[in-house]
Amino acid sequence: MLVRFGRRSGQARESREIRNSEDSEVSYPPLLPSKVDLRQVTIIPHDEWRRIRDSLDSLTREAAALRAERKAKQEMHFRSQEMVKHWTNTYAGMKEQKLKAKKKRDEEIEAERQILDLEEEIHKQGERKKAIEYAKQYHFYQTERVKNFHSGLLLSRVMKERDAHLEFRKSKIKSDTKWEKQLKLNIEKAFKEEQEKAEKQYRERMALAKEHLKQIKEHEEEKERRKKLEEKDAEEIKRQNLLYEIEMRKKRKKKKEEIDESRKLFFDHMHDKNIIKAVEQQQQEEEDEKTRLFIKAKKRLAQMRREKEAETHRLMEERREKINNFLSELMKEKLDNEDAIIAKDIAEAEAEWEKKEKEKYEKTKTDLKAIAEHRATMMKNKEEEERQRKTESKQQLLAVMKADQIFREQEKEKKCKANIERREVQDAHVQQMAKNKFNAQQAKEAELEYCRHTKILAAEKEKEFQDYAREVIELESESTSKYIYPLVKAVQEGPGGGCGPAFVDKGGLRPSYQANDSTGVQLPFYNSQGSKYSNLQKSKGRLGFTW
Repeated sequence: MLVRFGRRSGQARESREIRNSEDSEVSYPPLLPSKVDLRQVTIIPHDEWRRIRDSLDSLTREAAALRAERKAKQEMHFRSQEMVKHWTNTYAGMKEQKLKAKKKRDEEIEAERQILDLEEEIHKQGERKKAIEYAKQYHFYQTERVKNFHSGLLLSRVMKERDAHLEFRKSKIKSDTKWEKQLKLNIEKAFKEEQEKAEKQYRERMALAKEHLKQIKEHEEEKERRKKLEEKDAEEIKRQNLLYEIEMRKKRKKKKEEIDESRKLFFDHMHDKNIIKAVEQQQQEEEDEKTRLFIKAKKRLAQMRREKEAETHRLMEERREKINNFLSELMKEKLDNEDAIIAKDIAEAEAEWEKKEKEKYEKTKTDLKAIAEHRATMMKNKEEEERQRKTESKQQLLAVMKADQIFREQEKEKKCKANIERREVQDAHVQQMAKNKFNAQQAKEAELEYCRHTKILAAEKEKEFQDYAREVIELESESTSKYIYPLVKAVQEGPGGGCGPAFVDKGGLRPSYQANDSTGVQLPFYNSQGSKYSNLQKSKGRLGFTW
């Protein structure tokens, strides 16, 4: 075989044995897959192989060149961006400078706003503090003790002002005749003005009374007119009711007539229906009678046909007997000539009869055997069914016993579960009782703590009130100490505003007490250390007893 391409083109190929011996001597790496027939391999030149590879890899090389070009452009773009990033004479640089300036202005404005917000928050905090202080002061002034104290303060100032006014009047009063005349004239003028004012008021009252009488008269006339209209409306309503009653009676009468007519038509219809039903029943009876007569005639015709057939059969039997007799006579005549044939036929007939009898016997035997087998099979099946029935009954009994056992176990489990639940409920009740006891103890402790806290708070409030009252009393006593008794009394009354004794253990609280009757009035306060009437005789005399 000649080589087509390559360095050895046109030369003969070496044999496989020589190549194998050379391969055994020098080992080269395999260039072709194993089990490849070299006679089917085509060797092409290197330039041809490069052309084929270039034609196959052209798209891949173009894609790689495009990717390299795109990457180079992107790198150049990044370098350009890095280069012009810090330039200030470009649109992007100017825009960036404007954004930075805007950001800086926004930061300065935000800082100013934060300072303003802080100042506003401080101002609002001060306002809230002032409002809280004002609310506390207002709440303090609205308490009952402070109100009573202020009432005492007002009373003391009024008493002081009254005494000052009396002193002023005493110092200003003079016995001057001119002043008395002027006073007399003023009194007369005032009396005259009062009289004119009284007359004017009288005239106005009279005019008002006349106006009221006129309005009363108008109201009575209006009432009379309304009454007449109501009477007229009542008569019209009465007339309408009468017409309505007449119309309703007519409608009821008409409805009753229609009901009577409907009842009459219904009874007529029922009568006609009964007549039609009777006629139909009669027709049905006639049809039944016709059917019975037809059946009876049919039976008679069948009997006649059977009788005729019997007669025909009898005649045919007689004719057949005659023919047989005639044939017998003919056979007797031919008997002598046909004895051998008849004997042969008789022997054949007997042989065939024996064969048939034998076959019949075999068939009967086979049938009896089959019947016996069937009977044995049926008995066996019956015994099997009976055994299966007993087995099923036993299984059913076992299932019932098992179900009873399961039911007893379930009942036992239910009982155990009920016992567990009862114990759980009992434990829950015990826990609930303990919890309630603990809650009651906690509530009692909380109440005691509340009482202590209330006592402390009442002591603080009392101290605050006493400080305030002491400052006010000291301020009022600087001018005079004659009118501070209401203030001292208001201070000594204690908190609560009642008339009862003060509770020392509860911050000096002074409660009120009500009478135990239907009135429920507040009991008075008696601040006496003992009875002033210890002498019984004097007491009796004071009360009016003479014995």
